[in-house]
Amino acid sequence: MSVFIHHLETSLPETSYDQAFASGLMQKNVGSRDGTKRIIRSIYNNSGIEKRHSVIKDFDKSGTSPLFFDKDGNRLPPPDTQTRNEIYTREARHHFTALAGQLIRNTPGFEKEDITHIVTVSCTGFFAPGPDYHIVRDLGLPGTTQRYHIGFMGCYAAFQGLKMAEAFCRSQPDSVVLVLCVELCTLHLQFSDDTDAIISASVFADGGSGALVSARRPATTELPHDESPDSNTHPGSCPLEMLSFHSDLTPEGENDMAWTIGNEGFQMKLSTYVPDIIRKNIGPALETMLRAGGLPFDDISRWAIHPGGRAILDKIQDELHLADDQIAASRKVLREYGNMSSATILFVLKEMMDHPGKPVGETIFAMAFGPGLTIESALFQSNPSQNGQDVTKRAHTTASKSISATGKQPPSRKPSGISRHETGQSL
Repeated sequence: MSVFIHHLETSLPETSYDQAFASGLMQKNVGSRDGTKRIIRSIYNNSGIEKRHSVIKDFDKSGTSPLFFDKDGNRLPPPDTQTRNEIYTREARHHFTALAGQLIRNTPGFEKEDITHIVTVSCTGFFAPGPDYHIVRDLGLPGTTQRYHIGFMGCYAAFQGLKMAEAFCRSQPDSVVLVLCVELCTLHLQFSDDTDAIISASVFADGGSGALVSARRPATTELPHDESPDSNTHPGSCPLEMLSFHSDLTPEGENDMAWTIGNEGFQMKLSTYVPDIIRKNIGPALETMLRAGGLPFDDISRWAIHPGGRAILDKIQDELHLADDQIAASRKVLREYGNMSSATILFVLKEMMDHPGKPVGETIFAMAFGPGLTIESALFQSNPSQNGQDVTKRAHTTASKSISATGKQPPSRKPSGISRHETGQSL
């Protein structure tokens, strides 16, 4: 039995800030020394990001209740965690409910009465009754709707939500599941001259994304004959068949990426070693998954890589010898939105659904990373053909191409000559 992502939706705060503005703000409020200012400029200039959205409205003329700065632009005392979480509670509820409503309205063939399960995902705040409860109440869904929340797992948690949805659909084929991710990372902005804190402040952003998952075969799985494969006239109309998932832990990196709760917001640990740790471990993780699915490397058309930062995408592209167009969606999402933690990978998949590479049967490898260091990955087939051919069954007849067979050598555990304060290459 096949399970499909029928449709994807996204949600963004109205307020956005250019990366150049954010860089200047950090230099003014963190960079008391010229050396620190240079580090900030280098990190922000090399981030690959042009703009990020935020629920913080301190510099919006219509903004009220400033969080970090007063109306004259003077920095306020750091808000405590309770204050930040109160804003999260208000704003996250809005985005969760909006995403659920958009999915129900915009997915052909589904009504709100069809929804059987809701899975919400977030690591940037907490409240109870939670967003799952408010979605049911605000949209008038049945009180019997099954509700689940995945909390505090980080950037890879959308995969956990999709895996849950697939399991529900396989065990109960009539299930229709909403998977909803909302992250308000900028609420936890820290003004610190620590390099790792500066890196975190330079990449994280706010946003939400959601998927409607069901075992129903999509009503329309092929593009009209008069539509080009890259047409954007049917946004979100190219479904994704969920083929397989894989989880892995790297033998190093536990102290290089972490997410903890402090008295003045949540504190992100994101070291400059993370891209190299991912590069070292991407090959073995990919090889394991391809071998399990019997899928050759060359069958993967496009790569939905979580854009945790520009250097992460650079390292993966270099290690796997990927063409620019194969990871173009990830770079576009990073450039236009930044890193929205768990919500980000669904933005990348939506970009691919909105712009399918070819009419039928494109294989997509998706991957995200999080604390641990954890690597989560998945295989999808975009716009699966209506002839019922299963790419996984077809792939079992082909020998898997080993990454190691390419002759590439993994980087050393922690490359010599790289300082934790070397900032020419941001995450």
